[in-house]
Amino acid sequence: MPNKTFNKPLQGLLVVSIEQALAAPLCTSRLADAGARVIKIEREEGDFARGYDSVVNGESSYFVWTNRGKESVVLDLKSDQGLATLRKLLERADVFIHNLAPGATKRLGVDSATIRKELPRLITCDISGYGDEGEYRDMKAYDLLIQSESGLVSVSGAAEGYGRIGVSICDIGAGMNALIGIQQALLKRDRTGQGSSVKVSLFDGAVDWMSVPILHQKYAGKGPERVGLKHPSIAPYGEFMSQDGKAIVLSIQNNREWAIFCANVLEAPELALDERFATNNQRVEHRQELDRLISDRFAQIKSNDLRELLRRNGIAFGSVNSTADLMSHPQIRYTTVSTPSGPAEIIAPPVVFAGEPIDLGAVPALGEHTQQILEEFQ
Repeated sequence: MPNKTFNKPLQGLLVVSIEQALAAPLCTSRLADAGARVIKIEREEGDFARGYDSVVNGESSYFVWTNRGKESVVLDLKSDQGLATLRKLLERADVFIHNLAPGATKRLGVDSATIRKELPRLITCDISGYGDEGEYRDMKAYDLLIQSESGLVSVSGAAEGYGRIGVSICDIGAGMNALIGIQQALLKRDRTGQGSSVKVSLFDGAVDWMSVPILHQKYAGKGPERVGLKHPSIAPYGEFMSQDGKAIVLSIQNNREWAIFCANVLEAPELALDERFATNNQRVEHRQELDRLISDRFAQIKSNDLRELLRRNGIAFGSVNSTADLMSHPQIRYTTVSTPSGPAEIIAPPVVFAGEPIDLGAVPALGEHTQQILEEFQ
């Protein structure tokens, strides 16, 4: 059912989405969180993310995360009736988003160029792997493939091997870029009365994140190497082990911090003026010697005492947490959503509106709202 909360910023907007997997569903879940009515169009077998796993009391973790607050309608878009219903939905929609394969909406006659001629106030958002032009246009574009093509894996992991970023970062980035584009288009429409055609690709988003490595390659002739948890151009920066075997990640950003660290943590103030370590560039050049000194010192101190020592001296650090560690992190925020299999505790939305309660809609069962929507959009 439509969200009944009337103080949310996107209340009254209708979003129609032909979506699956992650990028588009993540975008539309955030629109739903903001009060928009999101109608999710699924095939008879459903969004395939419903079957990725069943760990949330029988529901898919991916689906629970990205589909709260939506209405699910099953339509056969290859049939005249299904396509007619889609067009009726679009006639009343504010936003139409999809992440179908390139050319799919054109074959249905609802591609952005066509549908916006009929509905100029409509905002359309196409999410693709590589965009709608160029030789890669029709390539399959799963997250790991984009991580690889964009060069992200070339700068991730340790020197001895590539490392996949452990979450679907390219899908997530595309979903967030789509959200930003749609919000900008809504503001533009308020001012001009005209909709927009927003286009987002996983590849463009990933390459944007590679801007610093690309600039190094372009202007210095060499991109950064894989350095694991270290930083290619900052030292000390990386993982060091405490006496009790806990990994602490350290980050020194300037010479003032370095001097404090030498005096109060390493208990060797003379190192701050040592010609090998006096500046960041020198510390990077002599990283191996520097890391060995720090490792020797950290190995003498238990992790709890080490964290307190670093905190007391204003040194930037973090713990290398497992997912089990993270679950009880003092800063983590949870909330609860309804699912077809019962309530599920999930991570709370990252954007906080001070003084406003978290109000998330339910995760829909497949086709839960089909009959209601068919009757409403006759």
